[in-house]
This record gives sequence, structure tokens and C-alpha cells, in this order.
Amino acid sequence: MVILSLSSLVAGCGKITAITTALARITTSTTVTRSITALSPTTSITTISTSLPPFPESSITFDSLEGTYMFPIVSGPDGNLWFTEANGNTIDKISPKTDEITSYNVPTESAGPNGIAAGSDGNMWFTETNGNKIGKISPTTGVITEYDIPTDYAQPDGIVASPDGNLWFTETIGKIGEISPATDNIIEYNIPNNGGFPTNIVAGPDGNMWFTETNGNKISKISPSTGDITEYNLNNNTNSTNIICPIGIATGPDGNLWFTESVANYIGQISPTTGNITTYDMPDNDAYPFAITDGSDGNLWFTESAGHKIGKISPQTGDITEYNVAGAGITVGPDDFMWFTQADGVDKINPLTGAITDYNVGN
Repeated sequence: MVILSLSSLVAGCGKITAITTALARITTSTTVTRSITALSPTTSITTISTSLPPFPESSITFDSLEGTYMFPIVSGPDGNLWFTEANGNTIDKISPKTDEITSYNVPTESAGPNGIAAGSDGNMWFTETNGNKIGKISPTTGVITEYDIPTDYAQPDGIVASPDGNLWFTETIGKIGEISPATDNIIEYNIPNNGGFPTNIVAGPDGNMWFTETNGNKISKISPSTGDITEYNLNNNTNSTNIICPIGIATGPDGNLWFTESVANYIGQISPTTGNITTYDMPDNDAYPFAITDGSDGNLWFTESAGHKIGKISPQTGDITEYNVAGAGITVGPDDFMWFTQADGVDKINPLTGAITDYNVGN
């Protein structure tokens, strides 16, 4: 499952890049440079937030963006693919069996639906970046329920289910949030670096919730049982820039966490047991790797927002293969195809043959 959000593109270290579809597809395989740096955790905290920070200058206004802007996409318990439309203000699903697309309007006007995840209660949960809410939608009835976030202007972003059954989400204001499907109670945790801009989040194999700090240039984890936060700096990686801009993050089949370093132009890997970080060069100099997810073929699949390509990397060899089709969010579907969103549609790619199928979407 990929955890990805539109806020990532408008973070302080980011750049908005139009997503377009290339007409042709090519495949290349490149063995990339590998470097390993062992890092020690920098901070551990247990603070639960109760304050209300001021409105951030880098706030996102989805209405000012053109296009439909569908980014996050995940598989649902009903066998469909679910994704959000920020400007359309809808939660959508597409059936991999019939190709039928259904849209549901979010009750809050201009809510900016963003991250989306399947919950342990059978519902699809999502963030509302402009609405400052967490929402859920029933796959069977289409009924949407919304919950206010305690912190004003929190800018909720990525969201994912944890092994304990709760939903964990990022607040780019500088917090990590947790909501219980059983009680609807929301708890918030301050991250050590208030300007870190936590973006995307995933459940790790070690029982922790791992997230990217896009402006803080860090990969971090939070313990669901204690609320302790541990951060790992990316600044010591071998690159020529001090701006790393990690965005997407996913758990790989090798038991490591994999993430994108968008501005530094790397695919990164971190061991949850040692904190060792490995980086892999992108074949193109300005690919801007964005979302990342584990695939049905044992590889990690990712999107390139500036390179306008879909890529995959082997966790065994580090070889990268690219396909000339643009994408934003990406996930593996119930049919084992890799499904991904674009600015105005949803596509899928056969991980074995590279064949691509296109579906147009729009309000």
C-alpha cells in the first residue's frame, strides 16, 4: 500500500510538476550506486499535544490548483480501488472487474480530500486537508462521516491503519495523529521538529509507524504503545544538496522501509532494526521520485513527478526499471496489477509485461 498525499507537492522543499502521460513506453535496467551510512536516533519524546499552533504560512489551498488532482490510491476491502479527488471534493472508487467509476461527494465544502486508507472496521478513512477533518466512508452504503481534528489548521495529510486497529495520520503543522474507529477519539503527538512537515506514513514491520518529514529531511517512527518518536537524519547521505525532501514511504518485502528522496533524486532504504540507510541513484538526473509502494512481483514501485515515469526497484539488486508513463499515487490492486493516478485519470500497469491500461476520470 502506498501512502502519499498532494501536500507533498506543495511542501516548502517541493515543486509543483504537471503530471502528463507519455505516448510511448520503454524499459531500461540500470545498476545504481550504493552507499550505506549507519545513523543513530536523534530524539525520543512522549509529548502529547494540547496546544493550538498558529496558522502556518505554507498552508495549502486546493481550490487554487487547476485540474482534478487525484493522487492517493489504495485497495479497499470490497475489492475496488479507492482514491481521492482534491479539487473535485470527492472520494472515488474504480472496479478492477468492470472498470466502473463511482464518486461520492464529501459533505464539507472544499475539504481537499487527500490521504486515504482501508481501516480495520471495513471503512475507507481519509484526510481532509482544507476541512481539517478525518473522514470515513462505508464501501457498502457510501455514507460519509467526518471528525474534527482538535488542532486548528492541522493540515492532515497521509493516513494508514496500524496493527492495533487505529488509524494514524500526519499533520503537516508538525504533529502525528491517531484516531480510534471504536471510540472516534483523536490523540495528537508533537514531533520534535515543528517545521519538519510530516507527510506520509506507513505501518512498519517492527510495530512502529514510520513517516517522512519532508522539510525536516528525516525518516521518523512513532511507537503506537508509548508515543515515543525517533528521528533519523538523511543529511549524511552521499549527495550534493542539503535538501533531501523525503516524501513517499512503504514497507518492502525485505523487511526494510523504502522511501523517495525527491529533491536529492534517490530511492532510500532504512533498516528498522539498525537504522542503517542505503540510497540508490535514479537513472535520470531530475526524476523527482514521489510515491512508493510494494508490488505483487516483489519489487518496490514508485512514481516520478518530474521524470513523468513509473519505476520499480529490486530490493535484492537495486536495479531500477522505468516505464514512460506519468503517475502520482500508486498501489497494488486485488488483480496484482499496479494501479496509479494521474492528473485526470487512473491507469494500471501489468508488473510482468509492462502493458498499460488507461481510464479517464473527472467531475
